[in-house]
Amino acid sequence: MPYHRYAWSLLLVAQAAQAGPLTFDAALDRAASNAPSLRAREASVSAARSVAIASDRLPDPTLDVTLRDFPVTGPDAFSLNRDNFTATQIGVTQQFINPSKRHARLGRAEAAIGMAEADAMVEARTVRLATALAWIDLYYAQKRLDRLSLLESSLGDLQATVTARLASGSARPSQAFEPDQLRAQIADRRAGVRAEIARARAQLVRYTGDPDPQTAGDPPDLAIDETGLRARLDSLPALRALDARATAADADVRLAAADRRPDWRVGAAYARREPAFGDLVTLTVSIDLPLFGGKRQQPRIAAAGDLATGARLDREAGMREWAAQLDGDLAEHAMHHARLTNARDNLVPLAKRRGELDLVSYRAGRLDLGTALLSTLTLAEAEVDLLDREAEVARDAVRINMTYGEDRP
Repeated sequence: MPYHRYAWSLLLVAQAAQAGPLTFDAALDRAASNAPSLRAREASVSAARSVAIASDRLPDPTLDVTLRDFPVTGPDAFSLNRDNFTATQIGVTQQFINPSKRHARLGRAEAAIGMAEADAMVEARTVRLATALAWIDLYYAQKRLDRLSLLESSLGDLQATVTARLASGSARPSQAFEPDQLRAQIADRRAGVRAEIARARAQLVRYTGDPDPQTAGDPPDLAIDETGLRARLDSLPALRALDARATAADADVRLAAADRRPDWRVGAAYARREPAFGDLVTLTVSIDLPLFGGKRQQPRIAAAGDLATGARLDREAGMREWAAQLDGDLAEHAMHHARLTNARDNLVPLAKRRGELDLVSYRAGRLDLGTALLSTLTLAEAEVDLLDREAEVARDAVRINMTYGEDRP
């Protein structure tokens, strides 16, 4: 079998193995294993750790090869034999970075690891939340579609009643089209729900890699521990990312301050001249002289300090923002929960009772078909609206628990 056909077969087998109904937890696990953005963040963490290995090491030594005092004018110009002063020299130079700067570089590299790890945690939380919401959307959209299908199938009884009344002459001919009008309205709602299903599946495909995701099982527990969420607010991945950036800014301050201490270089060279003069050895020590710190090092230190102050203020602002967002999300969840309770306890039962009474009245000839169909449509819309409200409450609970709490809702 050609290689490309073999690879394509393996791909099809892998996709078939992934396909199938997904429970809520299975979708989250699949996303954690397959989301490319998570692999990208892992690669960034690995890269930061690799960079840290060399951050506090001395630079590589330098090999110096020199031709000294070679004449280019006069009687011995461009001659290596008649000149007594030309020397060939080979040496090695090693630069020594001052210890404070090396330690500061290591601290900055470790801070970079912390930032990469914090970014990975933020991305992991983002992927899990997006996957969870897509699962919830698909679950409730499918339930709404099933409800609309039941409504459409129930129109058969009304159609039979209309046909019988038309035959007996007790109904107007135009009433024969009223069930079809209701079916058309249901078709519009079904088209919208199918679009929601397609969007939710596209999101699940994006994160889980499942080519045809389907939901299985029930949604997760919808309980919200408000006290626990507030207690864990300070450890949110987004705030930990701001902490990592503040740590990196402090490391930049130390690194800038370390420039006030000089680096030095040590070199050793061996030179060869005419045999009559003997060979030569040269030792060199070079030391940087940071004599103008007020115009060079100090401005950089001040700039790094300002950035560190800004990073700490960003952290404080982030904490306030997330606290305010949590309060807003909890208030919205309470509103959605109240609306769900009202629909479940009042709106749907009333619409159901009204629809039953209107249907009885229509069959007894005391009510026109349009009013009966309107009651049927009102009941269907109330039941679909109930599912919409259940979905809102479920989305709120999942979003709040997975945003402000533990990884699992």
